[in-house]
Amino acid sequence: MKKLKPNGVKLLKTFHLLFAIMWICGAIALILGQYIASPKTGDELYMKVRMLQIIDDWVVIVGANGCLLTGIIYGIWTNWGLFKHRWLTVKWILTVAQMLFGTFFLGVWLNGNVEIADRLRDAAFSDLHFIHNSQMTNIWGIIQLAFLLLYIPLSVYKPWKKKKAKIETAYKEDVQKA
Repeated sequence: MKKLKPNGVKLLKTFHLLFAIMWICGAIALILGQYIASPKTGDELYMKVRMLQIIDDWVVIVGANGCLLTGIIYGIWTNWGLFKHRWLTVKWILTVAQMLFGTFFLGVWLNGNVEIADRLRDAAFSDLHFIHNSQMTNIWGIIQLAFLLLYIPLSVYKPWKKKKAKIETAYKEDVQKA
């Protein structure tokens, strides 16, 4: 398969970084919105969770899908490959796991709270389902952000890359001796 030229790789890297920034900053905004906003009325509560839903839909999800798409393009049309290095495999596993968890848990909790707050307004403050969803998004949102931040040192330091090179060097030396 034909590879991207250097300018194409730079453009791809630019988009990949922009999507990563969207995903990380969106996650930070969700956490800050969850902890900083203190609604006093049911209408304010609805607006808070609706605002969080909009951030999730238009910043977090777009950033995550953009990272996935540009990552696939990186893997296919550059020399990095999809699973050529262990650190890349770790990033793929984390990315897919986070996207699945975000889709089937965090998104469900957040969207559920929008529905509850819209329906119950003031009564949502004491609704057990709403409280549970809020607690889960608070706890797991921070864990998701921690994993997102782990991508930074993984991408910069590329751990295990040198280890693989050492194994290949040792293998070549063994082959030469034989």
